[in-house]
Amino acid sequence: MDPCHSPEPPSRRSELPEVSGRTLERGQGGTDEDPPLRLTSNENRMGLPQSIRDAVVEAFEDAHIYPDDSCAELTRALAERHRVAPDSIVHGHGSTELLRISVCVLAVEGSRFRLVMANPTFEQLVGYADPYGPELVEVPLLRDSWAHDVEGMKREVQQDQARALVYVCNPNNPTGTLTPVDQIREWIEEASPRHFFVVDEAYFEFVDDPSYETLARLAAERPNVIVLRTFSKIFSMAGIRVGYAVAHPETAARLKKFRSGRGPNHLGNRAALAALRDPAIVQRALKSTREARTVVYGVLDELGLEVMESHTNFVMHEVGGPVHRYVERMADAGFQVGRPFGALPTHNRLSLGTPDEMRGWADALRDFRRRRWV
Repeated sequence: MDPCHSPEPPSRRSELPEVSGRTLERGQGGTDEDPPLRLTSNENRMGLPQSIRDAVVEAFEDAHIYPDDSCAELTRALAERHRVAPDSIVHGHGSTELLRISVCVLAVEGSRFRLVMANPTFEQLVGYADPYGPELVEVPLLRDSWAHDVEGMKREVQQDQARALVYVCNPNNPTGTLTPVDQIREWIEEASPRHFFVVDEAYFEFVDDPSYETLARLAAERPNVIVLRTFSKIFSMAGIRVGYAVAHPETAARLKKFRSGRGPNHLGNRAALAALRDPAIVQRALKSTREARTVVYGVLDELGLEVMESHTNFVMHEVGGPVHRYVERMADAGFQVGRPFGALPTHNRLSLGTPDEMRGWADALRDFRRRRWV
């Protein structure tokens, strides 16, 4: 098993009656014939857009030929999108491959290093770094805003002369919350070259806060910064595995040495190009996400359950008791919701489905309250 993979907890059937109310769009309870609705991995429930489907089908005509390893057309499109040079773009099989090779670059090019990151945040980096034995430093999120404690992370980095890999997921996964970009930029601009920053912008397209912006241009200018992006989330391409990094050309060249290949496969390449050429994809996804989030916020407010302000396609919310019990009960009701996070033992990360799917989830939660389970 991939040591970086954090599997979902197994669903255990409990002796609880079925959820009352209207029939859900997916079956009540999880069976092979009628599996629970998957609201756990922050996927886009709208499915693969037709324009991308068409591009993939057309690409089958050339699928018997080895792909263009340079992905020249996709590289140019991404460079233009971020207003950087083409040699600042590094392709990967999802942004997680680039997260892994970022660790590899730091690990093989010098002495020991510290891995400084928030708690909770996206956890795969810990697994990728573990074979190299870094000192792991986790800094709790600020409880008033659930943003990264930038000053606290900065103190941790500065108190040791070792090199540091600083990971910032913004918006943060699993909380969906924002950290002010100005704080991150100011830290990077004053940081020592021995401090290496990986800024994960996987959910960039979902954010509508006017103060939020990408740090891609900064990454292209500074050798100690990498910005990660993905086609998995808003473009619905999680199963196709296409991501990319923006970095200084020197850093990009170092990253490319550790890739498993030179770029995405032929079908992924064509799919990514189609995604970039169809602006309606983002608008449709944003509309659905906002409507679904409104449904979730409404029922949580109705039931008096705390919710963190989300800037993503998932919501972290209070469940009114132990999260493992909530996960089990939701599975019984036909919904596979997020796994537990140790730092938030009474909260659950809920991936947003379509508005209708979230209305079904809301009915289940109301039924839990009626039974005094939340």
